[in-house]
Amino acid sequence: MAGSVAERDAVKIEDGHLNNSLGSPVQAEVYFPRLIVPFCGHIKGGMRPGKKVLIMGIVDLNPESFDISLTCGDSEDPPADVAIELKAIFPDRQFLRNSCVSGEWGEEQSSLPYFPFIPDQPFRVEILCEHPRFRIFVDGHQLFDFYHRIEKLSSIDTIKINGDLQLTKLG
Repeated sequence: MAGSVAERDAVKIEDGHLNNSLGSPVQAEVYFPRLIVPFCGHIKGGMRPGKKVLIMGIVDLNPESFDISLTCGDSEDPPADVAIELKAIFPDRQFLRNSCVSGEWGEEQSSLPYFPFIPDQPFRVEILCEHPRFRIFVDGHQLFDFYHRIEKLSSIDTIKINGDLQLTKLG
């Protein structure tokens, strides 16, 4: 068998469309130029109940932290509203959640059944948008919910990823 599983299952990005492993074009829900960290990409049509964002990657060998944010655009000044920021902090084994609306950060949430990330290991984070909340899964296990603090879900149209990780797939 030629090629590794990773090569066979890799998503190719051409002309703004994702191609599946058979090479047929699939309309992309999320447009991602290149999977380089720090990363900023556009979520086509914004979020809505039933929509899911998938982040797959590999944690660096000696990580301090990484964060994944869904924002309302990518404006720096004034800063875009942050619908949800997920921040993995390795020394403290914390996976924090928060939002920033009109320049004001809300109450940080930190409760966690377990810390799901391991240095130098792959991970899969899914952010499922439901009507009242985001539901966060890591490696297929539901970890926590984060109730919406941004009312207009369709305005949540940007994903930002930064920190000590490599991205392997977004969808």
